[in-house]
Amino acid sequence: MPQRSSYDAVVVGGGHNGLVAAAYLARAGRSVVVLERLDHTGGAAVSARPFAGVDARLSRYSYLVSLLPRTIVDDLGLSFAVRKRAVSSYTPAVRAGRPTGLLVETGPGTATRDSFAALTGDDREFDAWQRFYGMTQRVAQRIFPTLTEPLPTRRELRARVDDDEAWRALFERPLGETVEETFADDLVRGVVLTDGLIGTFASAHDPSLAQNRCFLYHVIGGGTGDWDVPVGGMGAFTDALAAAARGAGAEIATGHEAVALRTDGERAEVTYRTGDGEQTVAARTVLVGASPAALAALLGEEPPDPGPEGAQLKVNMLLRRLPRLRDERVDPRQAFAGTLHVAEGYADLETAYREAAAGRLPHAPPSEIYCHSLTDPSILAGDLARAGYHTLTLFGLHAPARLFTEDNDTVREELLRSTLAQLDAHLAEPLAGCLATDADGRPCIEARSPLDLERDLRLPGGNIFHRELAFPYATEETGETEEPGGRWGVATRHANVLLCGAGAVRGGGVSGIPGHNAAMAALGR
Repeated sequence: MPQRSSYDAVVVGGGHNGLVAAAYLARAGRSVVVLERLDHTGGAAVSARPFAGVDARLSRYSYLVSLLPRTIVDDLGLSFAVRKRAVSSYTPAVRAGRPTGLLVETGPGTATRDSFAALTGDDREFDAWQRFYGMTQRVAQRIFPTLTEPLPTRRELRARVDDDEAWRALFERPLGETVEETFADDLVRGVVLTDGLIGTFASAHDPSLAQNRCFLYHVIGGGTGDWDVPVGGMGAFTDALAAAARGAGAEIATGHEAVALRTDGERAEVTYRTGDGEQTVAARTVLVGASPAALAALLGEEPPDPGPEGAQLKVNMLLRRLPRLRDERVDPRQAFAGTLHVAEGYADLETAYREAAAGRLPHAPPSEIYCHSLTDPSILAGDLARAGYHTLTLFGLHAPARLFTEDNDTVREELLRSTLAQLDAHLAEPLAGCLATDADGRPCIEARSPLDLERDLRLPGGNIFHRELAFPYATEETGETEEPGGRWGVATRHANVLLCGAGAVRGGGVSGIPGHNAAMAALGR
């Protein structure tokens, strides 16, 4: 229960961005309370033991870290670390009737070049890969530092990039055009395109450039584009944030659901509900980590345009051992340590998109899979780790919410079966035979559709980005104003109500950036 009737700031939502905002404001001497609907903090960035009687702590929803700036970790004194994955990705394939695949290392080495040569017959695709990702890394080094600065204009960001060809490829032309001009091999093209489709339902040639915006956020993280493993699971990060916020003096009230917000632009009141009924707390500034749609509901305003629906199947598994691959040249510990792409050739992705857009489940659902415990075994109890148990996380693409509206449970299970069948086609043994069982003898596997994510996390339509991603520069639509909220990309229609969640400009992913930027805007007021 909040200890006061009035605060400098009320933060609605105790997800990772709300906790970042609270920690920064409290460290600046502001009185802060966080109102969280659930009985725990963390939002989508949590760890859980989902399987009865099994001591395996999985990152249940979000699971990798790329966009988190080191400056936030350092500023807040977080006891939190990430580990690099030795392998970036492995993509199994069949060529001339024989199992093969493309292995991409994270760092420099000969395995990547050798794998490209074995797949394509020469070095041309590898050379094109090196040039393309050299370009994205240069862009990342220039753009990533701007994400925790006041929002630049389009012209300022273009000058910062200082590469007209790269700007056209990433900001002006559909990603598919660049991919097709740069690469010849269908499998290679597909691996590149997937970064534009994580949580984004779009074609490679979508004229809206939704796929470009998604791709940009997936390749600029940390100035390198690396996707790292959170040590101790994602919950270790948000636990550290909650400790930092409390240590700085912020109050965190779980089990407190904000149900209404009133403001005159200078002062605001937030009504919240607990098991004891409804009460109200006042504040000078309100920072909202919920979606723009949820904010409109709190304000009693017309909801914004629904925006894009979520389009992912999220699956968590625990295995007794990793399965063997049909491609015997690759150790499963390599294949599953990075991102294992399944049914993600370029043509496969476009076919799956068109089928889903027509209202049908893709006949070959694309997905990507990785094993957290290969990089960080601390998430498993010692006896499980010693026995060779491992986690698997699967993220299915092109599974829009519209497909689940008639019968969520039935469609989810059907999609799960067909998705795992695509993986089994590249395994030397069925995955089902490797699944662990829980204390009740049930297979250790759980799946979440976009509708499940909407129910569990209040993500509108299951959209993990809250609304359509925006390029990281100011426009009239993103709130380019002289007000602090506009300058930081966190503005709403009300000067003292700021977005601090994924729906802010430069939101999306586990980054803490919207929380940081909303706190800077609040302090600027």
